[in-house]
Amino acid sequence: MPKLDGAGNSLPDARGHFGPYGGRFVPETLMAALEALAEAYHEIGLDAEFRRRLDVDLAHYVGRPSPLYLAERLTGEVGGARIYLKREDLNHTGAHKVNNTVGQIRLAQAMGKSR
Repeated sequence: MPKLDGAGNSLPDARGHFGPYGGRFVPETLMAALEALAEAYHEIGLDAEFRRRLDVDLAHYVGRPSPLYLAERLTGEVGGARIYLKREDLNHTGAHKVNNTVGQIRLAQAMGKSR
């Protein structure tokens, strides 16, 4: 079982491994391109302007941030904690697919890639 960080998230190490699991299982001919991509992401991903433009795109094209909904009846049933649902189902075309695509497009643009 992978170890969890203090926030309860399972995070990969520098090699992309989650504990004993993970890594890159791709043809050797793709390794140079993937290493260049990883290096660019680590540099570009920290840039405040890149993050701002990505956030604008996610708001405009995806509908982010997705709203929280107070589940009143469920909250009443459990008696105590207020339970909220994050409404990912309201994002345009779903959640993870479009989030990933918008991020990849922004990264490719920042890297100067046109195809």
